[in-house]
Amino acid sequence: MAALTDFAFMYRWFKNCNLVKNLSEKYVFITGCDSGFGNLLAKQLVDRGMKVLAACLTEEGAQKLLQDTSHQLQTFLLDVTKSENVKEAAQWVRDQVGEQGLWALVNNAGVGLPSGPNEWLTTKEFVKVININLVGLIDVTLNMLPMIKKARGRVVNMSSSGGLVAVIGGGYCVSKFGVEAFSDSLRRELHFFGVKVSIIEPGNYKTSILGQEALETRMKKLWDRLPRETRDSYGEEYFQTYTRKLVNLMWTAEPRISDVTNSMEHAIVSRSPRIRYNPGLDVKFLYLPLAKLPTPVTDFILSRYLPRPADSV
Repeated sequence: MAALTDFAFMYRWFKNCNLVKNLSEKYVFITGCDSGFGNLLAKQLVDRGMKVLAACLTEEGAQKLLQDTSHQLQTFLLDVTKSENVKEAAQWVRDQVGEQGLWALVNNAGVGLPSGPNEWLTTKEFVKVININLVGLIDVTLNMLPMIKKARGRVVNMSSSGGLVAVIGGGYCVSKFGVEAFSDSLRRELHFFGVKVSIIEPGNYKTSILGQEALETRMKKLWDRLPRETRDSYGEEYFQTYTRKLVNLMWTAEPRISDVTNSMEHAIVSRSPRIRYNPGLDVKFLYLPLAKLPTPVTDFILSRYLPRPADSV
């Protein structure tokens, strides 16, 4: 048994150390680089000497990133929900990479809010999150694929523990389940072209720049606009408890986001990237087991976390 464990450890170590050659000559395109995972990953890859093409939503975010890095990094303003903007970004990338193609696409851009009980949200609010996290990701990928195939590179898609088990209502988990499905089908199709597809499924990491008071204000607005009948069915205590738990979830999140960006970096620079990366102890010991348990058991466990509505049976 000990020998088997040692062999598994050595095999994992070898795969982790088996890096792609000539990294300094390869281009990586990353979305969502204004802050959070995308911002830190761009800096890590620049430190490795790679040529980073960083897409930012705002001019302010792009300028700050340029100041913090070297000439190895270039920026492009991109809103992934606008198809014409995505096409412009693809042409810009094509002009940069030339005949060698694009080594890696990192679909990192995403949002988590608005979230809450499904009944409290509008269809428009679902669509807003899905358009960024899923439809935008698909649009960027489809436009970049010819360049990735030319380089026989890889696609790295940002999913979430919310793509394993739906722990909150709204468009976030819906979009992340979609990212999982798209990534799986894409991986099988692109295998024949020598292209690898990896999925990052992080746990609860602190990336939001939204303050606690701002989140509470948002939740209060959701609550106040509900019809009286809906508010009565849930009750004021439900609203208060739900809001408190949501705030606690966001503000007890793991601040060491390098756990996630290190996984993303490995997916880019390793000759043997993993299909799935699960940074975070909460993923490994909570969300992954919940996703594999029988559905009634998972439902029972998660229902213990939710407050009880006033009009419950």
